[in-house]
Amino acid sequence: MWRLALRTLKFRRTSFVATFLAMFLGAAIVIGCGGLMETGIRMAADPQRLQGAPVVVTGEQTYSGTALTERHRIDPALVGTVAAADGVRAAVPDVSFPATVLKDGEPLTGKSASYGHGWAGARLTPYTLAAGGSPAAGGEVVLDSELARRAGARPGSTVDIVVQGTDRRFRVAGIAEQHGDHNPDAAVFFTDDEARTLAGGRIDSVAVLPAAGRSVAAVADAVRSAVGDRAEVLTGERRGLAELPGTLASKRTVVILAAVFGSSVVLIVMFGVASTLGLSLQQRAREMALLRAVGSTPEQLRRMILSETAVLSVASVLLALLPGWAVGRLLFAVLTSSGVVSKEIVYHAGRLPMAVGAVVTVLAAAGATRFAGRKAARTEPVAALAEATAANDWFSRTRLLLALFFLVNGIGLAVATATVMEDGPTLASTAGPASVLFCIGLALLAPGITKAMVVLLKLPVRALSGLSGRLALRNAATANVRMAGAVAPIVLLIGIATGTLYMQSTEDHVSRTSYDRNILADYVLDSTTGGFAPGVAGQVRATPGVAAVSEFVTSRGFVDRPGGPAEVDLRGVSADGVRRSLDLPTVAGSLTGLRGDTVALSDKKAREYGVQVGDRLPMHLGDGTAVRPTVVALYTDNPKQQYLTLPAAALAPHTGDGLPHQILVRAAAGNGPEVHRRLAALAAETPGTELDDSSSLAGRNNQIQQILVSANYTIVAMIVGYAAITVVNTLVAVTRKRRAEFGLQRLTGATRAQVIGMLTVEGVLIAVIATVLGTIASATTIVPYSLVKSGSYLPSGSVGTYLAIVGGSLALVFGATLLPSWRGMRSPAVDTVKAA
Repeated sequence: MWRLALRTLKFRRTSFVATFLAMFLGAAIVIGCGGLMETGIRMAADPQRLQGAPVVVTGEQTYSGTALTERHRIDPALVGTVAAADGVRAAVPDVSFPATVLKDGEPLTGKSASYGHGWAGARLTPYTLAAGGSPAAGGEVVLDSELARRAGARPGSTVDIVVQGTDRRFRVAGIAEQHGDHNPDAAVFFTDDEARTLAGGRIDSVAVLPAAGRSVAAVADAVRSAVGDRAEVLTGERRGLAELPGTLASKRTVVILAAVFGSSVVLIVMFGVASTLGLSLQQRAREMALLRAVGSTPEQLRRMILSETAVLSVASVLLALLPGWAVGRLLFAVLTSSGVVSKEIVYHAGRLPMAVGAVVTVLAAAGATRFAGRKAARTEPVAALAEATAANDWFSRTRLLLALFFLVNGIGLAVATATVMEDGPTLASTAGPASVLFCIGLALLAPGITKAMVVLLKLPVRALSGLSGRLALRNAATANVRMAGAVAPIVLLIGIATGTLYMQSTEDHVSRTSYDRNILADYVLDSTTGGFAPGVAGQVRATPGVAAVSEFVTSRGFVDRPGGPAEVDLRGVSADGVRRSLDLPTVAGSLTGLRGDTVALSDKKAREYGVQVGDRLPMHLGDGTAVRPTVVALYTDNPKQQYLTLPAAALAPHTGDGLPHQILVRAAAGNGPEVHRRLAALAAETPGTELDDSSSLAGRNNQIQQILVSANYTIVAMIVGYAAITVVNTLVAVTRKRRAEFGLQRLTGATRAQVIGMLTVEGVLIAVIATVLGTIASATTIVPYSLVKSGSYLPSGSVGTYLAIVGGSLALVFGATLLPSWRGMRSPAVDTVKAA
């Protein structure tokens, strides 16, 4: 059978190429998703400033198994504990805080960050003095050479630096040159004591230098024993995570993204291979019958078909290994460019994802082959005399059960999305796959559905298309399985593309409009130098014409519940300005009480957590700090803005920079232009401050909501592209196989124009049927998602998106049928028939 399989492949180049492409592209995408999965699971980063430290001790960046979004700093007392551990030569404390060097009152680094550190940590990068000396007293700094060049600074000169939101003047003690392969952010070095004071008294990490002759692993074990559960000990490529607080929060996103799309791709690959292979086997019905006639058994035919598929799948997987790595690298690049993952995270695609992707693809092809080849292997010898009849015998109990399985699961996910899932980032993980499953279910029943719809369309087609239409209807009636083979991949294309694009447009619209309604302020002041000092809000409040001012801080934290912590969004505000800055209609208590250790939340959240005004709410903030604020107010629930509100002064110290980055300003009635002018003057006097209207906050929130959009679109584009190639493969294979049919039509009097007209009508029929089915399938994603997001059955977004999807599908259909048909009919009809 292996020898026969290899010999038959070279005589069926068209179907061979179509099946090979389906497997090759599918394998590449599956392997790419595997690499993305491994990267998310490992979540490792090369160290930048700390590359000279083989062991790094840092704060635990998770709470109850969930990643923290802010840096968890550690007690300075741990430095002595680490230094005393066996095998440790030196323990170097490291701190990092915003320190923006100014030139002519403007930040040298623009909107990008520059950071301050203690001078002891300079040797870890390493930095060495190129001029001058080390900082010996408070008020002295060492600048890295790039900052010094841009500032025009030299040893002995002075520079203005914004630290803790305040512009201060420092003397330049020296200039440091960075060595090594990495390029950390621009650095300013202070004395160790001053750096620790500016960082709030705690430290970020402890860099460990092993003693001579001691192994890194042994020293790391000794340090772990010494620090216990008070800190985390990192080695190898995970050391870089100590410099990237909050990075682990993206781990779950990457893993879920890879898992959801990887599983969808596997299903689509199985469908694509089964569709292409099934079409190829239908076209070989006569060959199968003749093999049966000369004594081949069904088992032998099944082995031959499986052997052919094995040859193609193994070859396609081997060739897809390198492209698969490139696909995963591309997906990862999209994630890093969109901000989902830090650019310092290392992409990993080792042997395991390659092997898993290869095995999954081969198994998917084998499963598709078993399903598609089962009926072909049972072809009776007499079927050679009735090929057309055999080709339309599509129904089987197995097909019906599989179709019901996919349809029921697709509907089940749609119902779960609409009734069980809450509005949140996991909503798309059930809504998206619903249309994929429903599409496959419809595709399995496509021959019967196609036959029924052709009957419904018979009268309008006859009335509008004349002879070409009658020929097309006759072909559709006698070869409904062949037509269904062309319909099925287009259903998949339209269903997935429509469902995903409108799901995203609905998310965009709801996020933008709900945030717009929630922000009542007219203007926002934004700091690019690490945040505003406490007195700036008071200056703004004293500006004539200003009605309300509120500092604005964003973070994420956890509410401690008996069933486990619940992750929540947190907002920090000023008590005396929040009522006129944010739309929070109070139903109990007062927002003016948001001072000190207090919190306000929606009435729905209060019922969920079992608290009321006056109770204490056990929480952990974004840096892992445990707090028990008193509930001072309840406000009306907004399903699209479900956050807890705390005093900005209480929340900001537990964020990365320790200061509020925005100040919301509400102008008194009729004072808008004058307030804008005065705020612009104030912003010009405060280095690194930008003034914008409140819509910029909505825009920034939309960027946060959009953080997965580019990655989402990229992966969906790959899936849709795969479906499109499957469409082209299928239609081209069908059209090339029908050349003899076209030749016979021309020999019996039909013109080339009539044959092309017939194919055009067939294409329209295919497009109409596929559009109807694809639209129905997409509704299993769009309708429940829109219901949860906006309360409407209809999605948000332009109708042009839908028209573009349908138009693109039409272009594929006509391009893949008319072009090869026109080229094939350039040969004389007699030669075409002889070649068959």
